[in-house]
Order: sequence, then C-alpha cells, then structure tokens
Amino acid sequence: MEPETREALERYLRHLLEVNQTHNLTAVRDYDEAWTRHIEDSLQLLNVTDFRGKRVLDVGSGAGLPGMVLKIAEGSVDLTLLDATAKKVDFLRGAAKRLGLENVTCVHARAENYAHGPARESFDIVTARGVAALPALCELCLPFVRLGGLFLAMKQDSTETAPVHVWGGLRREDILWELSGGPRHRAVVVEKVFSTPETYPRPWAQIKKTAIAADAMDRKV
Repeated sequence: MEPETREALERYLRHLLEVNQTHNLTAVRDYDEAWTRHIEDSLQLLNVTDFRGKRVLDVGSGAGLPGMVLKIAEGSVDLTLLDATAKKVDFLRGAAKRLGLENVTCVHARAENYAHGPARESFDIVTARGVAALPALCELCLPFVRLGGLFLAMKQDSTETAPVHVWGGLRREDILWELSGGPRHRAVVVEKVFSTPETYPRPWAQIKKTAIAADAMDRKV
C-alpha cells in the first residue's frame, strides 16, 4: 500500500470514529479493531476484480464500507454511495469533502426505489456489505448492475444461497479470506448475464415477507 493511500485511510477512519461518538455509525469503537474489521476487510474486494476506472455503486453504504475505502485505495473509481438514513449520507458527503475525493456521489434513497430510475443497470460493479440476507441483497442490488457487470456481496462465511437467475445473475466462485483474530469472510460474486425483469426489486415489505416465508419453510424441512 502506498504511504499516501494509508494516510488517507487513516484519516478517514479517525474521522469515522470521531463522528461515531455522537452518530452511532459503527459498533466498533477501537481504532485497531476498526482498521482490521472495516479497512482491511473492505480492501479485500480489490483482489476480487479490477476496479480501475469503473462506475461503482455501494448499496447500504452506512459509514462508507466498503465504498469509501475502495475509492481511497483506487482513485479512478466513479463512486455512488447509497443509503436510506439521512445522517449517514450527511457523514459520507462530509467525509468525501474532507478527504478531497472527486467523482463521489452520495444519495439518500431506498435501494428498492432508486433502482426503478435512471440508475438502473448503469453500474459496472455494485457492492453491499452484509446489510441483509443474500436473497434480499441480490434482489435489491442486481437491478443496478449493467450487463456483463458484477455484484459483490460481502458476507461472513456461510452457506447462504439465492436464486440469482431470477434477477439476471449467474453466481461465480466465491472468494474467501480470513482477518486476523476473526471469522472467515467471503465475497459472493454474481455476474449480470441478462436484464432484470422490471418488476424487481419489489417493495421492501414484499421482499421481507418472502424472506420470512422461506426461513419458515427451511425450519419445517
């Protein structure tokens, strides 16, 4: 890692933890733990695919993970950070300005609504970091991915599956890694092979209801 990149990542993390004292952006409050669990974890996506010059959307970005970290590490990324919570979007805008980052757009909206507008199928890479169960994540995120693009879902190691073909996806081989002193993590890699039907994503209440029904069926089996 270049010294300038590390310095910028350290500035971002210090700012995050400072704001976190009053805005509850992350449950991790220790600097060293946050560096491992947030910065090093997010950087693993750079080993999954080439981000150079790509148009990237980070769904449910929260405190900017992994999107802001990827932008700092690969400045050529054209980044959009999407979150449904206004205070988190305000933090993201302030952090991008503080770090002097260009080509960063922060959007306050729900993914299931934003996906039915001009942003639909317009991104090379879409990322999401454990904000929901995998089927819900795929339904929310795959509509944003252009044909031939990738959706990268960051998850703790699990056997989660999702019918990605329903939303135009083809699941590739997962990428696994381990963080020091923590559980094994994975990037679920889904390539967009055909357009997502216009009916997706559905309203969140319907997505959640489907997930609950599927979980109940699994328990019966």
